[in-house]
Amino acid sequence: MTRPLIALPARFSESASALRYRAEVAARALVEAVWRGGGEPFIMHPADPAEVPARLARCDGVLLPGGGDLHPRHYGAAEAHEALYDVDEEQDAFDLAVAEHALASGLPTLAVCRGLQVVNVVRGGTLRQHMDSAHRHVVHPVAVEPGTLLAKTVDGTSAAASCYHHQDIDVLADGLMVTARAADGTIEGVEYAEPGPGWFLGVQWHPEDTAATDPAQQEIFTALVRACR
Repeated sequence: MTRPLIALPARFSESASALRYRAEVAARALVEAVWRGGGEPFIMHPADPAEVPARLARCDGVLLPGGGDLHPRHYGAAEAHEALYDVDEEQDAFDLAVAEHALASGLPTLAVCRGLQVVNVVRGGTLRQHMDSAHRHVVHPVAVEPGTLLAKTVDGTSAAASCYHHQDIDVLADGLMVTARAADGTIEGVEYAEPGPGWFLGVQWHPEDTAATDPAQQEIFTALVRACR
């Protein structure tokens, strides 16, 4: 059976020792989780946002990965917090274009960490630029809303979330609903409030971190691939 082609925007990296120069990369754990789920990861060069619709036409689904911070001008903030890191306008423009087209066209879409924030922003929501207590290098439980797509995917109303983020959703975009929260109230999961044009799931944590050993986290990627078939 042919593996569905899952588009995954690359991340810019200023150094990669094996390549000697600046690089475009994708997290190996993320790629492996897609592969284990039956998908074919397709790492996209982040360039020419206007060409995104034509480039995604050959793809079966989209995975918006984690990465650096979005420039706050994209959600109307007057100033940038000093804690922002790895802001890249070229990366932002590409990710926003991918998210906008994927959701509008109904391509099955999984959004992880920054990817979830990109989706919220492209649909009109805002972000909190820096959390009082950043969720970095921590695995914590999240409470999942019963009956949601996320609950069905992880097969329960709780999950162990591996987090690395210092930003989160402030104002949730219209048409989306919260499906998971951390104990401190941080929004950790989002999906369509009403049936949308296609399959969509967003998580603020990094399910790829533990997908190799946690079946519930792996199922998040497998569900994306299944929606692409």
